[in-house]
Amino acid sequence: MALRGLLQLSLVFRSAASVTLRRNIGISAVLFNKAKDLDPVQKLFLDKIREYTVKSKTSGGVVDAGPSYQKNMTEEINKLQRLYGGGDLTKFPDFKFQEPKLEEVAK
Repeated sequence: MALRGLLQLSLVFRSAASVTLRRNIGISAVLFNKAKDLDPVQKLFLDKIREYTVKSKTSGGVVDAGPSYQKNMTEEINKLQRLYGGGDLTKFPDFKFQEPKLEEVAK
């Protein structure tokens, strides 16, 4: 009887300890990855992303867009305005639906 109780207690303790260890290992792995130096390829990738972010914020749009890009963009916008009846293509359309008039049918 005492042996069975001890066995059940050890099973509960083992499952609780395993959950705690898994959580601690998961958290420490994340902290360890932040603390150590990055892989050179990862570091280069992150540096390029940060550089692109800074460039896009300063330019206010597409990075390294030349006059040919602007020309193609205006041509495409003009083509779309001709196809779809004009309007501001940079703004989401404002939809207005009217309620249908329903007639009551006598039974």
